[in-house]
Amino acid sequence: MRLLFLGDMVGKTGRTAVWDRLPGLISDLRLDFVVVNGENAAGGFGITEDIFLETINAGADVVTTGNHVWDQKEAVAFAGRHDQFLRPANYPQGTPGRGSGLFYARNGARVLVANVMGRVFMHPELDDPFKSAEVILDACPLKEQADAIIFDFHAEATSEKQCFGHFVDGRASFVVGTHTHVPTADAQILNGGTAYMSDAGMCGDYDSSLGMDKEEPLNRFISKMPKGRMEAASGPATICGVGVEISDVTGLAEKIAPLRLGPRLAETVPEFWR
Repeated sequence: MRLLFLGDMVGKTGRTAVWDRLPGLISDLRLDFVVVNGENAAGGFGITEDIFLETINAGADVVTTGNHVWDQKEAVAFAGRHDQFLRPANYPQGTPGRGSGLFYARNGARVLVANVMGRVFMHPELDDPFKSAEVILDACPLKEQADAIIFDFHAEATSEKQCFGHFVDGRASFVVGTHTHVPTADAQILNGGTAYMSDAGMCGDYDSSLGMDKEEPLNRFISKMPKGRMEAASGPATICGVGVEISDVTGLAEKIAPLRLGPRLAETVPEFWR
């Protein structure tokens, strides 16, 4: 199975770049399943229902989120209406929406996708992500109820991300970190066969501070005083993500490599998909 994960869409420039490029990527690379993190798609803060639906219409099979999931008030209302919209699974019981789901890939495979949020340097501090993952894996084990299992681990600390990868190694197909908006260079397959990358990066303008117009963040670092609102940068976007090939027999990863398309960062497409 060919899986593509795209990192956090940031603002209009990030989401429109994904919408424009994703249909062609699905066709040209013969992708079976696509996950996109959309938590910063609405001006850099949260996601609206229209943006979610447009992302699904562009070809995403699931849209994940993170700590900004409720930044747009309407998300509380629409979260429960769409199975393909995921918020972190370790929110307390009774939180609107869902944190995981079983979906069907284009090749007919059953794909479990789970969105979990870390706790180190993160706000709000949610329930234990490791225990939440254990509950999810116990309910839908790899190669029993699911042919592939994907975790979007939304977290700040790479140490927590790496430990989470080792925690589910051999029980999940792929763990990818989101939240920091900077792509990491550690795409690998862990000892037990789980593909891992600490952060997929963002889909947004890299002439920025994490996708936001750089002037206000720079001012706050220097003066410690806000001058205005944070605004999403509006320059040309680079799409960042990661591609994984998953064995149809074992459900574990066989290949992993980053995907980056656009200005500023060096473009790369996984060699095994060329």
